[in-house]
Amino acid sequence: MREFTQRHPYLTAWGVLTVGMVAILLWAARDAGLLPGQMAALVVATILLAGACVWIISWEDDAEEHDVEYQDSDGAGRPPS
Repeated sequence: MREFTQRHPYLTAWGVLTVGMVAILLWAARDAGLLPGQMAALVVATILLAGACVWIISWEDDAEEHDVEYQDSDGAGRPPS
């Protein structure tokens, strides 16, 4: 389990965030009187939303990686010519 988490941090984050968000959704909608199909649609939308959140968060990591690549020896963060 630890190896999978280290090899796939975004999938792990998506899974953890999905579990939390779906739990909150089910708790909040428990007395809403939704039909099973409506609840299933909300759960699917919540899973996709969690994936979008993790994807957006990953942009920050990608930006940091590019900043490190572009820094030259004086630390001036200029792209190579």
